[in-house]
Amino acid sequence: MSKSETFVPQATADGSFTFFSEEFNEAFHSHFGAKQESFFKFASPTQLAVAAKKPVLHLLDICYGLGYNTAAALETIWGVNPNCFVKLIGLELNPSVPQAAITHQLFNNWNYEYTSILTQLAFEQQVQTDYFQGELLIGDARKSIRKLNQSGFQADAIFLDPFSPPQCPQLWTVEFIREVAVCLHEDGLLATYSCAASVRTALITAGLQIGSTPPVGRRSPGTVAAHSTNSTSALFVLSPAEQEHLLTRAAIPYRDPQLNDCTDVIVQRRQQEQQVSLLEPTSRWRKRWLLSNYP
Repeated sequence: MSKSETFVPQATADGSFTFFSEEFNEAFHSHFGAKQESFFKFASPTQLAVAAKKPVLHLLDICYGLGYNTAAALETIWGVNPNCFVKLIGLELNPSVPQAAITHQLFNNWNYEYTSILTQLAFEQQVQTDYFQGELLIGDARKSIRKLNQSGFQADAIFLDPFSPPQCPQLWTVEFIREVAVCLHEDGLLATYSCAASVRTALITAGLQIGSTPPVGRRSPGTVAAHSTNSTSALFVLSPAEQEHLLTRAAIPYRDPQLNDCTDVIVQRRQQEQQVSLLEPTSRWRKRWLLSNYP
């Protein structure tokens, strides 16, 4: 992400603010509500209110951005157990994004208690308090995730929150998600806002079990993933339509064998694979299930 971008707060429907990325041509959050997205797409599906009963929790926030997912996580955890020690690793390409969120005082709208932690994390990339240890790893997440794996870091909760697959395919590939899965504790949960069949296929290929999370402000659900079905609830079972979606050409995942290809190469590789695929056209699936707006 270009550090020359100017980030201007944009209001969302729940009263919280987000930014728009000119480079990726997308907002960081849906217009339905940036704050509610962080709680209902990430903190809630990873069951942090239950996990907070543990003495120590490890979090991995992929594409830290404005810091909202981490903020929602800390509020959820410490609302249940103020003595829970949280260890956080955040992956972020451009430190000017979280810095802009602090500079524009976007957390004032939250009535947020832990802005000092987020401020130090944004500007110094490291924080140590009595109940929190955090670090922002700045740079390409594909390189950062490999270093993290070498360190043996195991996350109780992972927030997978890049820009959409068509705009940022490099962080939705089979190879990248395999690296992410290595960081997930055997009893941990991964959550993402995406229900794209390509993303779900990549998660399954990485050896994870998947399920749906409830829609938040829009028709499409999110996705939760775990190493074992014991870690997921019956509430997360895929619908028949979602299961069939995984049998269409949309389910062909993005691939990045060496974890260093550019966006265009990754997109073209998938398109070529789709063109020769014998799987059902996704348009036929949409028509059958009357799902014209589904990813």
